[in-house]
Amino acid sequence: MQFYLDFEKPLVDLDQKIHELRGYSTEKVSFSSDIVKLEKKAEKLREEIFANLNRWQRTQLARHVNRPFTLDFVNHIFTEWFEVHGDRNFRDDPAIVCGFARFDGQPCCVIGHQKGRDTKEKVYRNFGMPNPEGYRKALRVMQMAEQFGLPIFTFVDTPGAFPGIGAEERGQAEAIARNLREMAALTVPVIVTVTGEGGSGGALAIAVGNRVLMMEYSVYAVISPEGCAAILWSDGTKGPVAAEALKLTATDIADLGCVIDDVIPEPVGGAHTDHAKAMILVKSVLKKHLGELKKLSPQELVEQRYQKFRAMTRVEKE
Repeated sequence: MQFYLDFEKPLVDLDQKIHELRGYSTEKVSFSSDIVKLEKKAEKLREEIFANLNRWQRTQLARHVNRPFTLDFVNHIFTEWFEVHGDRNFRDDPAIVCGFARFDGQPCCVIGHQKGRDTKEKVYRNFGMPNPEGYRKALRVMQMAEQFGLPIFTFVDTPGAFPGIGAEERGQAEAIARNLREMAALTVPVIVTVTGEGGSGGALAIAVGNRVLMMEYSVYAVISPEGCAAILWSDGTKGPVAAEALKLTATDIADLGCVIDDVIPEPVGGAHTDHAKAMILVKSVLKKHLGELKKLSPQELVEQRYQKFRAMTRVEKE
C-alpha cells in the first residue's frame, strides 16, 4: 500500500494518474506515451522535494512504514538464512531478529531490529523496541559468530529500548551495558548499518562496530525528537524543533568526522520507494567494508574498534 508523508502530497495526484492510465491501457489502446511524460514529471518533482528536506522530514522518512526492515535486507542481500530464537534465560524477543546466513557465499551472522507494518505485526514486534532478552539473544548469537570466526552484520532501526516496568525489572540497562562491553572485544569484523531510527542505547547495544554506516535518510541520536522536546519544553509536539537542535541526520553525523564511516545513498524518494535498488546500494557498500576488514587480524580488529570509539571523546584540561 502506498503511503505518503505530508511533504510528499504534491506527488499524490501524479502517481494516481499514472496508476489509472496503466489500468486503462489495453492491447488496442495504449497510453504509454502519456505515462512516460507523467513519470518524468513525477521524477523531477520528487527530486525537487527531496533536495530540500529539513531534519524533521528526514526523521519522518526514517520511520516510514514501507522502509525496508532487517528481514527485508535478509531476504534481498543474504542467502541460506537460519534464525535463532531466545536468550536461554527468559524468552524470545521478536523486536530483534538474529541468525546465520551467507553473504556472497561466505557464512556470516546477521542481527537487527525488526518493526512491523500493520497493527498486528507492530504489536508483535513491540514497535521495534527490544526488551533485555532481545539484547541477550543478540549477544548469544554474536558470541557464537565469534566462536566460528564469522563476520557480524547488524541493522539498527529502533526508537529505543523498551522502557516498561518488566524490562527494567529484568535488567534492561545491564543488558545494554553488557553488550557494549562484549561487542568492543569481539575478534571478528562487525559492520553496523543504521537503516531507519538509531535511538539511544537501544540502538547502541548492537552498534559497536568496526564500521558504522548510515543510510541516506536514516537518523541517529541519543533520544527521539519527541522525547527531547518533552524533556526540554514539556511538550512532545515540538519534535520538529528538537530535530533541528539534535542534528540527527546522516549528513549531520558524517560532518562530525568520527562517528560513522560511510553514508549509503538511497533511491530518489527514499529506500521505501524501491527496495530492490536500495538493496543493491547497501550490498555494494557492505561488500567494500567487509573486504577491508578481512585484511585485519583479530587483534587488529579489536584495536581498530577501540581507537574508533575513543576518537569520539575529547578531554579538556583546565
